[in-house]
This record gives sequence, C-alpha cells and structure tokens, in this order.
Amino acid sequence: MSFFADWFTVLAIGCLAVMAPGPNLAMTLRNSLSYSRQSGIYTAVGLAAGNCVHVTYCLIGIGVIISESILLFNAIKWLGAAYLIYVGIKSLQAQRRESTGSPKDSVTSNTQHSLSPKTHHLTRLASIRIGFLTNLLNPKVTLFFLALFTQIIQPTTPLFTQVVYGLTMVILEFTWFALVAIAISQRSIKNRFLAISHWIERITGAILIALGLRLASQQNT
Repeated sequence: MSFFADWFTVLAIGCLAVMAPGPNLAMTLRNSLSYSRQSGIYTAVGLAAGNCVHVTYCLIGIGVIISESILLFNAIKWLGAAYLIYVGIKSLQAQRRESTGSPKDSVTSNTQHSLSPKTHHLTRLASIRIGFLTNLLNPKVTLFFLALFTQIIQPTTPLFTQVVYGLTMVILEFTWFALVAIAISQRSIKNRFLAISHWIERITGAILIALGLRLASQQNT
C-alpha cells in the first residue's frame, strides 16, 4: 500500500484504540474531576510520553523481546496492575471537600478551580508521572503496537516513515485525552459534580482496582 493508505490505517486504528475505555481514560477523568483541568491535561502529556516509549522500543525490536518473554511480560503486567490498584485504593479513601467559592471565568481560573484546600493539590510533575506510569506499565499497549506495526511496517519501510507512524499515535494519545480533560473540567459540568466529587473519586478508584485486577489476570497471548 502507499504511504497515505498505511498512515490512514494507523490513524483510524489509533483513534479507535485511544477512545476505548480503559485505565488511561479512568485516570484522566479522575485527575480532571478531582483536581483540575491542568492536572487532566498534564496527565494526557504523561500518557503521550508513555506512548513515546512504547513506540520507540517496538520500532527498535525490544517490544518483540517483551512479548516473547513470559518473565518480562509478567513483570510489567504485575507492576502495572499494582500501580492501578494502589491509585485506586488512594481514590477510595477520598474525603468530601467543601467548595471555597466560585472563581471568575477564565482559562487560568478554570484550570486552578478552587474546590479544595492546598492539601488536595496535584502538581504538574505528579500529573505527568501518573499518566506516564499508567500507560508505560500496561503490557497490552506493547502488544497493540506490535500487532499494528507488524502489519504496516516492512523491512524496507524508511525510518522517517516509521517515525511518522509513531508520532501519529503519540499525538492522537495526547489530543484525545487533553480534549477529555478540557471537556469534563468545564465549570458548568464540574460544578454539578462538586457535592459528590468524593463519591466520583471513590467510584473511579473502584474502577481502577477492577482494571488492575483484570490486567493481572490476563495472559500473554
């Protein structure tokens, strides 16, 4: 197939993949609703950074080693499951937080929406780290990229073309989850959830734990 046909295949499959419900979506919703729009967007940055790592080692061949090694695959799988369960348990412990007032309308004030005391704050680095680890420690993402790239990339495919395919997936990852963060953190939407924000975080925590347990129970196929 031509470059554009292959690229469109990557784009279409990538869109379906990033929009599918899973740990990435759950973590973005959690940080956007429980903290701020900024936290959600920086979580998307971390998720995209995780994709960069997945794309890189799949293109240089390490992904095949991981998929073929039961030890490596299971090590990543258990670390990822443990991380999701850990964050889920922390979310289950969320306490009700009272509003300190409604900020003025602006992009800046919306990202720093004053819904809680200083103790309920997530730094940019922490948001990026959460997104990065959530994506990186999911071995199913490795298998996805291997399955996709082995169908598209041939031994004769130029390196530049391979990089374009990889960057397409990274950009899709960031764009989708940044849009999710922006949409869900709109003041009109977020204010509706303010009174039950602790319950939303607890429900998200339960979902993360369930996703962690599901990841732990999956086999390398």
